[in-house]
Amino acid sequence: MKYCSTQGGVSGLSFEDVLFSGFLGDGGMALPESIPEVSMETLKSWAGLSYRDLVLKIVPLYVSEEELPATALEGLVDKALSTFDTPEIAPIARLSSGLNILELFHGRTWAFKDLAMSVLGQLFDHFLGKSQKHLMIVVGTSGDTGSAAIEAVRGSRWVDIVVVLPRNRCTQIQELQMTTVKEDNVFVFRADGTSDDIDQPIKKVFSDVDYVRKYSICSANSLNWARIMVQIVHFYYAYLKLCPSCDQDLEVVIPTGGGGNITAGLIAKRMGLPVQFVCAVNSNDIVARMIDSGLCQLGEVTPSLAPAMDMQFAYNFERVWYLCSGRDAELIRQMMKEVESDGRTEIPDSLLKQMQSEMRTFVIDDEGIKQTMKRCWDENQYLLCPHTAVAAAYHYSVQDKSHDPSRLSVCIATASPLKFSKAVKAAGLEPVETDRIKELLSSPTYYKDMELADDWTAMLRQKIEEMTEAYYARNKL
Repeated sequence: MKYCSTQGGVSGLSFEDVLFSGFLGDGGMALPESIPEVSMETLKSWAGLSYRDLVLKIVPLYVSEEELPATALEGLVDKALSTFDTPEIAPIARLSSGLNILELFHGRTWAFKDLAMSVLGQLFDHFLGKSQKHLMIVVGTSGDTGSAAIEAVRGSRWVDIVVVLPRNRCTQIQELQMTTVKEDNVFVFRADGTSDDIDQPIKKVFSDVDYVRKYSICSANSLNWARIMVQIVHFYYAYLKLCPSCDQDLEVVIPTGGGGNITAGLIAKRMGLPVQFVCAVNSNDIVARMIDSGLCQLGEVTPSLAPAMDMQFAYNFERVWYLCSGRDAELIRQMMKEVESDGRTEIPDSLLKQMQSEMRTFVIDDEGIKQTMKRCWDENQYLLCPHTAVAAAYHYSVQDKSHDPSRLSVCIATASPLKFSKAVKAAGLEPVETDRIKELLSSPTYYKDMELADDWTAMLRQKIEEMTEAYYARNKL
C-alpha cells in the first residue's frame, strides 16, 4: 500500500512516511493510492469479532507485513486498548424509540479520539524505537483531540508534544485534562481564538518543509492518516453488531466537527460496507450548508453547548471532496486555494451530487440539544453529551415521523457527558461527579497563553526548538 496527496503533488509514500506527517509537502492530505475491498463473504466471516480483532483485520489492509509484522501489531493494539474501562471497548446502548448509541468514550479522556489516538501513540513508539529518532507532535484542538494526544504519548521516550487549545471555548474538564498534565514531553498553549484560528499558525509551520524535516514535526489531529485508518473500525464494528447477517444498510449519524469520522466512514463504504451517513451539526452549520447548497463559505463561529463542533471549516472535507470527485487532485488544489485565499469556494455540480448521494445533513441549535438530552434522560435515564445529542436529535426527528421498527440506525457518541456539566445543567439534568473530576478540579495547571497581539507562529516555532533542545539534553544525545 502506497499513499498520495489530495492535491496531487506527492505520491508513492509508505505508511511510515504518512504516519510521521501532517499536511504533506504540497499542502494536501494523505490518502491511500487505492482502497482495498472487503467482500461480502469476508464481511460475514467477521461477524462476532471483537473490536480488538477487527482492528487486527483492517489495519493490515493499509500497512504491509514488511512495515508492521502481525505480532508487533497485535502487541501494540493490546497495549493501546488496555487503557479502556470496558472489555467491549465500544459498547452499543440500545435505548427506547429505536435509538442506538455507539459509545466511543471509554478511554482515558472520555472521547472517541482515545480509540485511534491510543493506537497512534503505540505506532509512534514502535517505529521510533526501531529508528531511535525523536518526534515533535504539534496539535490544534477544539476540545478532545489535545487531551487524547497527550494521554497517548505522555512520558514517551521518543515523543514531545505541543498542544494549542482555544481559551474559554473548551469545557472546564476538557481544558483541565490538558493543562493539569506535568510531563517533560508535554506543553500546552491556550490561544485567544477559535479552533479555526489555531489551524492557521499550525498550517504555516507544516508548510515549511525544511523546518518540518529538521525538527521531525508530525500531527496527531485527524490530519494524520493513521487516525482515519483506525476510525474505519468504528463503522465495521457498529455494522456487525447491529446487522450480523449483513443483509441491510446501516444509517450512521455522525456528530460532525473536523470531518475525520465521515472521512473514515466514506472509506469504509468504498471498501464495501453497506452504510449511509448523516452529518449532524450544531448552529455552526457550514457542513450542512455546503452539502445542501454547494457553497462552502467561511464565517463567524458561534460558541455553543457542543464546543468540539464550533468551527467553520471541517478540514477533512478536503479528503471527502477528493474521494467524491473521483480523485480529481487538480480540482481539489483549486478549491483549497480558493478556501484559503477567499474564504469560499463553489462545489461543482458533479461533485455535489456525489456528496449528496452519500450523506445527508441535519442541523440543531442549543435549544434542540437541550431538549434531546432531556428527552433521552426522561425515556431511558441515559445521559447524552451535547455532541451525541446532535446526532440523537436527528434520530428522534425521523423516528417520530416514520415509526419504522425495521429502520437500522446508530448514532455515534463522540464523548462522555462527564466532560460537559454545563450542558447537562442547561438541559435541566444533574451532572455526574466522579473522583477523577474532583482530582482535575483541584490539580495545579501548566500552560502559556497566546494573546491576539502575539505572533502565534513564532511562539510555536520557539517552543518546538526549546523542547527539541531539551529532549537531546535529557537523553544526552
